[in-house]
Amino acid sequence: MINPAMQDAFDVQACIQQVRAGDAAAAGLLIEYLHPQVRRWVRNHLPRRESEEDLMQEVFIKLFQRLDSYRERSGVPFEHWVSRLTVRTCLDALRAERARPEWRMADLNAGETEWLGYLLERHSEPPPEHAFDAKLVLTQLMAWLSPSDRLVLTLLDLEQWSTHEISEQTGWTRPMVKMRAMRARLKLRQIARELMKNEFNTP
Repeated sequence: MINPAMQDAFDVQACIQQVRAGDAAAAGLLIEYLHPQVRRWVRNHLPRRESEEDLMQEVFIKLFQRLDSYRERSGVPFEHWVSRLTVRTCLDALRAERARPEWRMADLNAGETEWLGYLLERHSEPPPEHAFDAKLVLTQLMAWLSPSDRLVLTLLDLEQWSTHEISEQTGWTRPMVKMRAMRARLKLRQIARELMKNEFNTP
């Protein structure tokens, strides 16, 4: 077992070599070392109907299946490769998710309603408070978007990743990231308007 105090001193590359040589104990140590980070990444991108543990297991299965293709790069930690694998695994799960959520506008609280008004461009400035409400309403609305659109807005707007970081994680170019985000925001506003129109009969 890896002592939490020794986590930073863990020799990842040496462990990888042992795993490639068939050392089962080393494979267990690698899972233990990566487990907290993979769990965090999965929670950030977990599809609504997917089990967290199941998706983490899928990530680790893919990791060991593809470990021989991993090549160490100067200045790029192994965790970067793992995070990219995790994000893509979650994206695949999002693509496989077909069901649309049941959601009523009347269920929104005051803070969520304020943010919805901002999204619909009824207010020029975002509400000064209710940051948690903003994330809730965005998350609910984004469930109606395509997996790629959901991913780019989650990373860019909710998690405050840079376009460079998103490009590194997804393989998209930075201009593509910006274009996807712009189109996704437009779709989000269209979805919000349609929901408002259907439920409250507002133009």
